Amino acid sequence: MIVFSEVSISLESIVGTIEKKAREAGRNPAEISLVVVTKGQPMAVIESLYQMGIRDFGENRVQEALEKMEKSPKDIRWHFIGKLQKKKVSKVIGHFTLIHSVDTPGLAEKLSSASVERGVISSVLLEANTSGEAAKSGLLPDEWKQEYTRLLDLAGIKISGLMTMAPLTDDEGVIRNCFSKLRHLRDELQEIGGELSTLSMGMSQDYPIAIEEGATLLRIGSAIYKS
Repeated sequence: MIVFSEVSISLESIVGTIEKKAREAGRNPAEISLVVVTKGQPMAVIESLYQMGIRDFGENRVQEALEKMEKSPKDIRWHFIGKLQKKKVSKVIGHFTLIHSVDTPGLAEKLSSASVERGVISSVLLEANTSGEAAKSGLLPDEWKQEYTRLLDLAGIKISGLMTMAPLTDDEGVIRNCFSKLRHLRDELQEIGGELSTLSMGMSQDYPIAIEEGATLLRIGSAIYKS
C-alpha cells in the first residue's frame, strides 16, 4: 500500500539529490527534468504526485496510459518509455509528449507514416544499446550512426535525442561507461544534423551517475514508492 506522506518525502529527497548532483557536476539543475514512472500505479498516486507539482509522467503500456490520460489533468506531459510494438503505433500518435523507445529504424518509419496520416509531428528518442547486452533493446551506437542520416529525412517525426538503459549492476564504472557512450553518440550524430537536446538516461538505481554524464531526463519510479 502506498503511503502518500512517504511518497512526498521520497520525492523531496530525490529532487534534492538531483539539484545537488547537478551543481556538483557544474550543471544547472533546471536543465534536468524528472519523469515519474507510474506504470501499475493507481490514479490516486498520479493525483497525489500532480498535487506535489509533478507534470511529467512515464508509462510502459499503451492501453494503461490511454486510460489514465482520460482521467488526468490536461497539462500533464505523458512520456511513453516502454517497448512499443509496431501494431500499437497508431494508438500512441498524438497522445504522448515524447516517445523514448524508438529502438529500430523500422519503428521510426512506422511512427513517421502514422504521424503524417494523422497530421501531427511526433517527438521521439532513438534507443541505443550502449551496454552491448543481448537482452537490451535498441541499436548499437555504430548501427545508429549508419542509419541516422536517412532518418533525419523522415516526415512526421522529430528526433529530439537519445535514450539508453544501463545494466543492473553495482559496478559504477560500467554504468558510467554506458551513459558516457550515449553522450558521445549524441555529439557525433549532432555533427551530422538535427538538434539532439534530450538525453533520457538514469533510473532509480543509477540517476546520480546519469546526471554527472549529461542526462536531461531521468526516469524514476521505484525509488519514489519505496517505504
